[in-house]
Amino acid sequence: MWDNRVSGRQNAFARLPLPQKYTMKFYDSEKNFLGITEEDLQAYETSKVVLQLLPYEHTSSYLSGSDKGPKAILNASHFVEFYDEELDQETYSKLGIATQKELKFGDRVDADAVELIRQNTRKHLDNGKFVMSFGAEHTVTYGLFKAFHELNPNVSILQIDAHSDLRIAYQGNPYSHASVMARIHELNVQIAQVGIRAQCIEESQLIKANPNIQTHYAHQLKDSGEYINRILEHLTDEVYITIDADGLDPSIVPAVGTAEPGGMLWYQTLDLLHAVCTRKKIVGFDIVECAPIKGQIRSEYLLAQLAYKVLGYCSLNPVNFAG
Repeated sequence: MWDNRVSGRQNAFARLPLPQKYTMKFYDSEKNFLGITEEDLQAYETSKVVLQLLPYEHTSSYLSGSDKGPKAILNASHFVEFYDEELDQETYSKLGIATQKELKFGDRVDADAVELIRQNTRKHLDNGKFVMSFGAEHTVTYGLFKAFHELNPNVSILQIDAHSDLRIAYQGNPYSHASVMARIHELNVQIAQVGIRAQCIEESQLIKANPNIQTHYAHQLKDSGEYINRILEHLTDEVYITIDADGLDPSIVPAVGTAEPGGMLWYQTLDLLHAVCTRKKIVGFDIVECAPIKGQIRSEYLLAQLAYKVLGYCSLNPVNFAG
């Protein structure tokens, strides 16, 4: 008897009734998010969601290796179950997810790399796709957000992060990963930061002087969820989400460049994302700064699950995929 229970990962072939002849054309599932095999649920033309892989790393200031993060999260996603027991659905079958090849940067760095990301993202947005991205260093978010901001100057941004990333420049480079939110702040948008627990005094002063920036420090969160309502009030109707892996506590995501203690935990993070995704129009999101540790998989696996959770929460709000 064919056993539909597959240990450790989903298997699309186990989901099909047997015996039968397979007449459907299957793509290479190992190159696709979740290991999706159904053509219509991973083809670009028929999928609502596009996944970009952006292995750009140029300014990492402590541990390097985030350029391996996007592919590691993709590979880990092949072991994430299709079925979400919280939402009682197989989210991917509602949306379709088209995974793109890793974007090649060649010798492009700083402004040139940001522009390449902007152009690539804008192409997908012009095609009516919901864009999620796995990036290396946080600098990639500037290129991503610029594409969304071009189409809607009123879009705001939710940042889950250990660091404010509001330095005007770091080590002389205004395109440093430590300056990404400073560049976004210059676009005059509403910024909500959550989980911050490492910054310089100049960043603190910038936050205090600018009502556009609302920062919720990690030590202020504790067990209360009241800060979520303040975030919802601060953000505009349309929101972009950027998740730096080090925003989560290193006890659950150790594979980061700078593992600051005291970060957000799993269900605390999900509570925030559920509220934002179901009460705002999410235009897109990214997950960045995972630097895989050889012999460990828990960081990239958790981040793959987190990406699927965000898509699931977004699917509960019809406006998120209304085009």
